[in-house]
Amino acid sequence: MNGLLVLDKPGGMTSRDAVNRLQKWFPRQTKIGHTGTLDPLATGVLVVCIGFATRLADYVQAMGKSYESRFRLGVSSTSDDADGEVTETLSAVAPTRAQIDLALTAFSGNVEQLPPSVSALKVGGRRAHDLARKGKEVPLAPRTVRIDAVRVLAYEWPWLDVEVDCGKGTYIRSIARDLGARLGCGGLVQTLRRTRVGPFLAEQGVSVDADPAGVKLLPMTIAVAGMEQIRLSADEIRRLRQGQRIKANGERTTPDGLEIALLDESGELVGICVIEGDLIVTQIMFAA
Repeated sequence: MNGLLVLDKPGGMTSRDAVNRLQKWFPRQTKIGHTGTLDPLATGVLVVCIGFATRLADYVQAMGKSYESRFRLGVSSTSDDADGEVTETLSAVAPTRAQIDLALTAFSGNVEQLPPSVSALKVGGRRAHDLARKGKEVPLAPRTVRIDAVRVLAYEWPWLDVEVDCGKGTYIRSIARDLGARLGCGGLVQTLRRTRVGPFLAEQGVSVDADPAGVKLLPMTIAVAGMEQIRLSADEIRRLRQGQRIKANGERTTPDGLEIALLDESGELVGICVIEGDLIVTQIMFAA
């Protein structure tokens, strides 16, 4: 009961609701959690961590993501998407494709982005969306996010279909809102689908209505894809689990202080460490 699952989250359901549905697939007391919240409007890849894999959630959340979205131009919304209170922009003029392409150049690299007021971020210990829906002010500050690319797939006023590659914490709703502001016509997210989180693809996704008997968990090693690996003997793993430090043998390219995945002789992930000098210092160690 240790591994990862790619869920194809349906629309109209929160990420927490989706995980609650999956909880019934596993024995009671099984630890389960999701990585990277999707809004109820959004569909697609929701990576779920089961058992020991819940300790790897931060590694999955740090992975790059891809989305496909339909923006509606000429309007604005209290939530920056179609689920909010929508207001048409009076006298909005349809931008040309050239104007859109020029405006999108501002959405590349490390950019300052103001999160939507209706978001899962916490303000004073409470979710921003809870405060916003009660009519309270939500004092969110801009923050730096990484946007690798925004590609136009199709444009026919007022619909603009885009594909976005980005890093952790990027809000596609904010891109739609800010693009609309640059174009002077307003904008919101009409539909949103996450198609990728790191190596996890929408094509791997299972439905919340799937037969759990046919669902197989993905190995935990995928959560540390790209991390250098060290294979250890059973005796070395035993000693590390007892809190001992052992010498790191063999060639490695990762400098001291950077994390390395620890595998057993069969290739299963047993922990994560850093190297200090020639010693393995564990950061995470899974029980036997």
